[in-house]
Amino acid sequence: MDFASSVALTNLYQMAIAYLLALPIGFNRERESTGAGLRTFPLVAVASCGFMLVGIDVLDSTDAESRVIYGLITGIGFIGGGSILKGDGSVSGTSTAASIWNTGAIGMAVAWSRYEVAILLALINFLTLQLVPLAKKVAGADEDDSGQGPGDE
Repeated sequence: MDFASSVALTNLYQMAIAYLLALPIGFNRERESTGAGLRTFPLVAVASCGFMLVGIDVLDSTDAESRVIYGLITGIGFIGGGSILKGDGSVSGTSTAASIWNTGAIGMAVAWSRYEVAILLALINFLTLQLVPLAKKVAGADEDDSGQGPGDE
């Protein structure tokens, strides 16, 4: 196997990991009917991973790589901001927006071969989306003081 094939397989492997780590988060958001779900989250993770892989490969300084990271964080924040809805004294979509941002971080961590960070980010995100709403129901709090709606826990 030549060097180019080896790099291509490594990149494919890393993007597949980013995709798989984002699936449970996307599944949760899809099930909650948030507008962003099984398609959005894996695509954000894979795109973030892809941008970082290209940046790592073609850029020759940590300063240039830092600018790629900065651009990704900003751009993903912009995408997430589009999922936040405000009206009638309530705000919804903040968990989805934060999850989109987190999914971008998962993709970046995978690109840097920081799998432990990516797995931990995915696990924390998924468990937060799964367990916090249950804890809020047990506590009897459908809405908190922030004005966040019941559909975005």
